[in-house]
Amino acid sequence: MTGWPDKPAIYEVNTAVWLTELAQAAGTPVTLASVTEADWDAVTPTGVDAVWLMGVWERSPAGLELALANAGLLESFRAALPDVRDSDIIGSPYCVHRYVADERFGGPSGLAAARAALADRGVRLILDYVPNHVAPDHPWVTEHPEFFIQGDESDVKADPGGWLAVGGHVLAHGRDPYFPPWPDVVQLNAYAGPARAATAQTLSDISAQCDGIRCDMAMLMTNDIFGKTWGERAGQRPDEEFWPFVIAELRTRHPDTVLIAEAYWDMEWTLQQQGFAFCYDKRLYDRILEVNPPDLRGHLQADLGYQSRLVRFLENHDEPRIADKLPAGLERAAAVTIATLPGATLWHEGQFEGRRVFLARRPDEPLDQELAAWHRGLVSVVAKQGVRTGAWQLLETGGWTDNQSGRNLIAWSWTPADDAGHVRRHVIVVNLSRAQAQAQIPLPWPDLPGRRWRLLDPLSGADFTRDGGQLTDPGLYVDLQPGQFYLLEVR
Repeated sequence: MTGWPDKPAIYEVNTAVWLTELAQAAGTPVTLASVTEADWDAVTPTGVDAVWLMGVWERSPAGLELALANAGLLESFRAALPDVRDSDIIGSPYCVHRYVADERFGGPSGLAAARAALADRGVRLILDYVPNHVAPDHPWVTEHPEFFIQGDESDVKADPGGWLAVGGHVLAHGRDPYFPPWPDVVQLNAYAGPARAATAQTLSDISAQCDGIRCDMAMLMTNDIFGKTWGERAGQRPDEEFWPFVIAELRTRHPDTVLIAEAYWDMEWTLQQQGFAFCYDKRLYDRILEVNPPDLRGHLQADLGYQSRLVRFLENHDEPRIADKLPAGLERAAAVTIATLPGATLWHEGQFEGRRVFLARRPDEPLDQELAAWHRGLVSVVAKQGVRTGAWQLLETGGWTDNQSGRNLIAWSWTPADDAGHVRRHVIVVNLSRAQAQAQIPLPWPDLPGRRWRLLDPLSGADFTRDGGQLTDPGLYVDLQPGQFYLLEVR
């Protein structure tokens, strides 16, 4: 398989839920080794470059016991799945017992079969790593207590929710600086040299089984945030940052593994500089949900080199279903937005069909097959037509003295390089506001005047012709209702 594309489209699959539903449909247990060709095809539609099998690692029995003792967590399960059964609760995929593929999913051989099935389709495999914590029954807890934030019995008495007596030691539960501790995991010490070396080895072991790694809450391990979280508990602050050390070690063994950071709190640039190929673009997600086009436009004025290393998404397993969050009618315009911007695109299993609830087992939901077909068409069009090829440019959406509604529109273009003559230029315009808007959008190509040009929208089938001089001055005229968009191929 060739190297990673610079603008990959990633499809996230909740491994446990997916295999459960395949087994229900087949009437027999299904593991990663026995997934049918048709089912692999279903999660690798045209235009998808990588599949993220979320949650393949061994889940912790001890972590599951702690979760089952948490009344608030159990109530959330019942709220999402009223007929929840004990068998539906299999533990958190981020409470990792060992970084070994869970036998219920087919074990290491099943994971290898999954990677081969994806490679046969030209698709890469992404797996998870959690740098911040491990399960209380992870082998490190008893074998290497020096890897962890440590306390004593007085800590357990003073803060029983923050500390755990295990293996003859008192260790801190994992947490971030803003929220209470997570009760089912134990906190690793990002400042500890042995823990850093062990992380590098674990990442190397995972890299041997996949093509890319998504690192959970990666910003928590930076020196500043870790120090803010743990203070003197962490010990002497090292001169070198956690990620540059770990990634340098990884690169000696696996130079081509793509690393993706789950990142929040405006830490994207920092983590890019520390070695991550891509970082979550949570700001874009927030601004789409806020339905604030001017702020969204400002976000897209950031340096292109920075934007090209962001992961654009509307959903992932940590966020609510987008169908529940956006005002009615804006979902497709938002999907066109993330699909056609620079950087990586992340799609979440079930998003295409408009699913609204997810757990280890989902309730039966009416699926929107028309919406699913539309999403698959969007991903396919972007790939087949090379929409994100060449140079990207944010465009002006001008208005008139008595009509400034164009401020609610956002537009951009893609211009292929001269040697990509088979790939046409594209213009994308979206209305992610709650109001109708009109604008004139000067197109950026100096060869437009003196000719007539066809503008075709492969998603809607719209096809119209415009004078090239008018397309440059005063510009392409558009009139869009809320949630309406154009993805125009310019011939």
